[in-house]
Amino acid sequence: MKGRLPAWFKQKPPDPQIMVTMKKLLNGLSLHTICDSAQCPNIGECFSRKTATFLILGNVCTRNCSFCAMKKGVPTPVDEKEPRHVLEAVEKLLLRYVVITSVTRDDLPSGGASQFARTIRVLHENKKDVIVEVLVPDFLGSAEALRVVIEAEPQVINHNVETVPRLYPEVRPGADYSRSVGLLFTVKRLNQAITTKSGLMLGLGETRDEVIEIMEDLREANCELLTIGQYLQPSHKHHPVVRFVPPEEFAEYEQIGKDMGFTEVVAAPLVRSSLDAAELYTKTKD
Repeated sequence: MKGRLPAWFKQKPPDPQIMVTMKKLLNGLSLHTICDSAQCPNIGECFSRKTATFLILGNVCTRNCSFCAMKKGVPTPVDEKEPRHVLEAVEKLLLRYVVITSVTRDDLPSGGASQFARTIRVLHENKKDVIVEVLVPDFLGSAEALRVVIEAEPQVINHNVETVPRLYPEVRPGADYSRSVGLLFTVKRLNQAITTKSGLMLGLGETRDEVIEIMEDLREANCELLTIGQYLQPSHKHHPVVRFVPPEEFAEYEQIGKDMGFTEVVAAPLVRSSLDAAELYTKTKD
């Protein structure tokens, strides 16, 4: 879909000085963020609050999802210093809630699970009061790789199903819907104390019934937190926006999810899985 964005996407432009300061800090520690690499529309808001979602294992993905702005190709070697660099950033930004994600690394034996685990442990060992949320890839369905992450004891494990099963071949060709839902189920089976979370994008061509079916599948997998936002096309080479979903429809999905038994659902056009993650997590403790 071409043309201007609907009025409900209007945002204040980010403060240039804040953007420069944050990028200088992150570049100085050789760190990437999903905020920058995935062209998140909320980057100005998050950077102004001195928070970011850290992107580990480099910024080049081994998959070719048609919705994603991430670079595709041959990834760089794993940076063994990366966990310590994340810790330094957390200390400099005075973060008490840390969100960590990664590109998908199908080239690595564990899919990068060991780097997630090292980063979680470095944070817990050095920042006793920090809460860690990880947004993980599917690790090609490896239960052992997932166990490595679980045993590091992050407080939240997030895995986004992204879209409806019918659209996986064109939107997430390297992924499998059942595998993604199964990952969330496995987390709760292995450690009930870990909060599970997932996210959906709308506007890719899904139907209302399909969205509700996904929500039902996630509840059956004991997923507790759900975020739903509008897909935005990163470039003309990516999957087109089939439809801009109006705010009132997002509000309807939010209420449906709460009625289903999710601890919390946040649904709005600009919602992204890591936006206001700390506030969302606190709802599980109320």
